Order: sequence, then structure tokens, then C-alpha cells
Amino acid sequence: MPSFGYGLVQVDYEKYDGSLHWNLRMRRLGEDEHGVWLGLPANSVMRKGRNPEVPVADAHVILFPRDVWWTATFNAAPRATEIYCDITTPPQWPSPGRVTMVDLDLDVLRKRDADGPVLVDEDEFAEHQVAYGYPAEVISAAEAAARWLMAAVAGGTGPFGGAHEKWLAMVDGI
Repeated sequence: MPSFGYGLVQVDYEKYDGSLHWNLRMRRLGEDEHGVWLGLPANSVMRKGRNPEVPVADAHVILFPRDVWWTATFNAAPRATEIYCDITTPPQWPSPGRVTMVDLDLDVLRKRDADGPVLVDEDEFAEHQVAYGYPAEVISAAEAAARWLMAAVAGGTGPFGGAHEKWLAMVDGI
């Protein structure tokens, strides 16, 4: 992985066919044992594909862990979804200013007022297995990542034990 400073990073989530999915520019906040943390202040924007910008009302940070099949977004209050994890291929850094990964449809999220996480978009995952021809190893890696995330978010382990708080506090100062 490249050496990181504190500049802007282009974040490109793609679909399995290579088409651009969610994409935005975020500020590199730093790195810890969990991975690389990027931040976006409140009242920013992102895009879905090449469509017009979509407003993002609340600040958030995204964790890009090393060599695992997911990314994790931690949203500032008052956003109802506190944690949103995308099941993806392992994030790749083609340069210090760009991170890419393939969104594999499954998501694990936890609402602020919920007792535990939920797994969503299983129907989309099933449809895209056929439409995009996901190989068996991609399907099993995505399913394993979803199981791990459900347990880690529910148990507050790893980066889900509050590690995001110091990074999210930094976003206000961007």
C-alpha cells in the first residue's frame, strides 16, 4: 500500500461489469490498525455513476481496511443509519489519491435506534450473481464477509467498538 499524506482521495465504487457506481472525493484523515480512514464533512456531495451530484447532509467517515471484502461508513448524528458496510472486493489503491473496489450488493447496516445490525440487498446480490456472472469464489467471499460483519457490528468488535469516533471528530475541522 502506498505511503499516505493528508490530501484528497477519489473514491470509486464500481459494479462487477466495471461501470462506475458511487463515487466521491474525500479527505484522507489517517491510518490505524483497522485501515485507512477518509472523511467527508456535512453538506458535501457524491455521485452515482456519472449522474448529477447527490447532496450528503451529514458528515461521515469511511474505513478502507486492508485485504478484506468490505468497507464501512460511520455516519454522524442525526443520520438514522449509524453504520453502513458495503460488501466489496478488497479495496485497491492504484495511487495514493485513488481507491477503488467492486460493490457486491450485500450491505450490513445498523440504525441508531436498533438493537443490532441487519443484512440488506440479498435480492440484488442474487440477481447480480446471474447478470454479472459472479464466480463461486466471489460469492463465497462476499457471504463470508457479510457473516463476519453481522457478528462484528453486533458485538462491537474490531473497528466497530468505537474506533471511528476520533476520525469522525476530525471531519468537523476539515
